[in-house]
Amino acid sequence: MSQVLPAAGSVLQRSVGAPGNQPQPQSPDDDDRKVRRREKNRVAAQRSRKKQTQKADRLHEEYECLEQENAVLRREIGKLTEELKHLSEALKEHEKMCPLLLCPVNFVPVPRPDPVAGCLPR
Repeated sequence: MSQVLPAAGSVLQRSVGAPGNQPQPQSPDDDDRKVRRREKNRVAAQRSRKKQTQKADRLHEEYECLEQENAVLRREIGKLTEELKHLSEALKEHEKMCPLLLCPVNFVPVPRPDPVAGCLPR
């Protein structure tokens, strides 16, 4: 038994489907619809990939900006911490010779917490 295959593009050409499906004859309209659907899907996939890439780019730019801002803030914390230490030392030195604090009438010992320890990040 020999089987005659229809020419490509003929009305009797059958599509290859999932195993167990009976192939149906395709009309030229079916082929046109299939081509249009594939093209539409291809364009939609390209749009989706482009959108995904743009989102990744925006997130990367935001990440870089936040990293720079973080570095600036860390430097500022370091400067402020040094300034706090310097001013605390200056205050301690001043308290040793301050006439208002040395006067026995004004002397009321008030325990004060260490200003540096309370302000430093942990």
